[in-house]
Amino acid sequence: MRGVFGFLLGLLLVLSPGAAGAASALAPLTIETSAGPSLAFRVELARTEAERAQGLMYRDKLAPDAGMLFIYPTDRPVAFWMKNTMIPLDMLFIRRDGTILSIVERAVPLSEATIPSGGVVAAVLEINGGTVSRLGIKPGDRVQCEALPPPGG
Repeated sequence: MRGVFGFLLGLLLVLSPGAAGAASALAPLTIETSAGPSLAFRVELARTEAERAQGLMYRDKLAPDAGMLFIYPTDRPVAFWMKNTMIPLDMLFIRRDGTILSIVERAVPLSEATIPSGGVVAAVLEINGGTVSRLGIKPGDRVQCEALPPPGG
């Protein structure tokens, strides 16, 4: 009986919307801060429209060094919301050259308020709420990840 229960529980976790999320690829990401430290994360990549639409919705936790990197095919102003997102998030809006344009800290879970990028970006990084202030991340700091679109491309 235990084997069947374990199998069914595993199947439920795989099929549930928040289990592994929409994005499947993982990539190392580093933030070079103006204060000097290099901060390492492992992020899920949201490259397709479906992956970006799902984002981190329905998750009830996120590892301290984890996040999701939303990558856009063309540079553009973007806006996010927290509908169906259960955990507070910090959002880092990233220019094509890897610099952080703007930051929104501790976005409110389940809110339908629009959160704009404040300008043209190539990507957005979502990490646990409070991480930005805890680690001293600021606009102008540089994000490095092989998955980011190349400058000028």
